Amino acid sequence: MIRVAAGQWYETVRCADDVTLIHEPWIKPFYRCNMWHVRGRDRDLLLDTGLGHFSLRSHVPLVSERPLACVASHTHFDHIGCHHEFPQRCVHSAEAAILAAPDNAKTLALPYATDEMFDRQPEGWDAAHYRITAAPADRLLEDGDVIDLGDRAFEVIHTPGHSPGGIGLFERRTGILLSGDIVYDGPLIEDTYHANQDDYVRSMLRLRDLPVSIVHGGHFPSFGPVRFRQLTDDYLDGKRKAGCHLL
Repeated sequence: MIRVAAGQWYETVRCADDVTLIHEPWIKPFYRCNMWHVRGRDRDLLLDTGLGHFSLRSHVPLVSERPLACVASHTHFDHIGCHHEFPQRCVHSAEAAILAAPDNAKTLALPYATDEMFDRQPEGWDAAHYRITAAPADRLLEDGDVIDLGDRAFEVIHTPGHSPGGIGLFERRTGILLSGDIVYDGPLIEDTYHANQDDYVRSMLRLRDLPVSIVHGGHFPSFGPVRFRQLTDDYLDGKRKAGCHLL
């Protein structure tokens, strides 16, 4: 397989409202984490940090230009690989222990971090030796907390289901939802060791009526409010047909 050097590993895509997508295009879409950078007046926000094989700070200048709050949408390996590179780290309290002492089982690197997840592998990749560096948080997040960027405020929405400490970040002024892995336009995962389908349903019921203008998910392309309602309704309809007692 062709190997990719560090300088060609990351790609940035500018979106509206001073939001930038950072991703690793050589990882197959199912495994490829969307990292979201938001520019604020006083500091910036970075939600998730990818695989972590190559330094994010060294190869994406955008994330080292200004003070930055680095937030974990949850603690699966594909979302927290470079968290240790940032001094201001935030995670929901339910997954703080994993971020502080990640291992390949708790972060799902086992069984997913394999050679098969790449279209092209990064130089130096060796699945047998892949590990995530510990990154203890200096701020533990709870539902309703606010991440203040000076002129922008993102509300923390606790969205358990995919994982116990999953969160989304919602900016009410613009309707931007950074949804993590609770909802995106692709196959949703609810069968991991710490997933909970009842929690997943509760989170979807809570999210479906948010006045979103755009959803930037943890994987796959962004989408607008019509697709958002379609995705949440389709999920809930499926659970209703399966006899979910919460619906």
